[in-house]
Amino acid sequence: MAENGKRPIRLGMVGGGKGAFIGYVHRIASRLDGDYQLVAGALSSRAEVARQSGKDLGLAEDRIYTDFAAMARAEAAREDGIEAVAIVTPNHMHFAPAKAFLEAGIHVICDKPLTASIDDAYALQKIEPKNGAKFLLTHNYTGYPLIRQARELVRSGALGKIRVVQAEYPQDWLAEPVEKSGNAPGAEWRTDPARSGAGGAIGDIGTHAYNLLRYVTGLKTAAVSADLDHFVEGRQLDDNVNIMLRFEGGAKGMLWASQVAVGCENGLQLRVYGEKAGLEWRQDNPNYMWFTEFGKPRQLLTRGGAINGAPASAMGVRVPSGHPEGYLEAFATLYSQFAAIIRGEGDEFEGLLPTLDDGVEGMEFIMAAVESSRNDSRWTPLGR
Repeated sequence: MAENGKRPIRLGMVGGGKGAFIGYVHRIASRLDGDYQLVAGALSSRAEVARQSGKDLGLAEDRIYTDFAAMARAEAAREDGIEAVAIVTPNHMHFAPAKAFLEAGIHVICDKPLTASIDDAYALQKIEPKNGAKFLLTHNYTGYPLIRQARELVRSGALGKIRVVQAEYPQDWLAEPVEKSGNAPGAEWRTDPARSGAGGAIGDIGTHAYNLLRYVTGLKTAAVSADLDHFVEGRQLDDNVNIMLRFEGGAKGMLWASQVAVGCENGLQLRVYGEKAGLEWRQDNPNYMWFTEFGKPRQLLTRGGAINGAPASAMGVRVPSGHPEGYLEAFATLYSQFAAIIRGEGDEFEGLLPTLDDGVEGMEFIMAAVESSRNDSRWTPLGR
């Protein structure tokens, strides 16, 4: 049973078999609050890996699939079929499974970015899900309590009119051509345009930084001026991204994402400055956030209860102050709150979770940045 006494939602998974880090993360997140039970899976495109992975996870023989389309059909026909599916495949394999399960009336939880191409993103947006099936995009950083509180501070007017936003996400794991070694899981497909899409670092981590700044500020992006590079010789996709952003209403932004920044492990940061105050947050120390009102001393905010009337449950605070919570718990918050929405009990979470439309905007951001960079960083609007 779930922590709230509810029956667990029957969950399936596409991708995430042996050796897949993100599948492991999704399985932990789904189990943390007891809201889901994994009962079926098409865990790899390689039949033998799919079978062995399913056995290792204790799935029933008849619910271990080697094809996601067959899984969608079979599970939709069962009285005890899955109610939701997690899609944790490389980018080029997001669209087809998402389409199949939505059209089968099964809720979809999909890793980011939404798809590998903007055309697929728009096509997915046009689908009318059977039986009102819902969609969650796992931009997991939106599940951190202090990111939720930063969002509330901005919406309360505590910062005043937003002037400047800065987001950065540096890593160093692709500083060498590890995709050629075969020893870096995920590097090969992330640097392959056929599987990753038009963006490399911008699609893998740049979309996280972009989603985070949009989530917290609510600003609408008007145009981007981008400079995308690949510093590693022979690499086909970007491994370093510098982008300027113009927002409707006059605010300006900067975004840097890099996977060749030696010495950086996972340095996601967000800074937001308004007329009255500013805030700063780092993912590697996520339980603390600086908040500074103009002319006053800096305040160090910690995870807590409600801010400006927002319910603590919406903030996703799980453990007492002083006990760190982070990456896995943030992922689990998205899963748990989506479970409440699936059950028709999550009104307070509507608008808090990343949606299919957010995924489409993420793809529009990638494509606008790629186009801008190809045209000597010309200012390029988002969208069609």
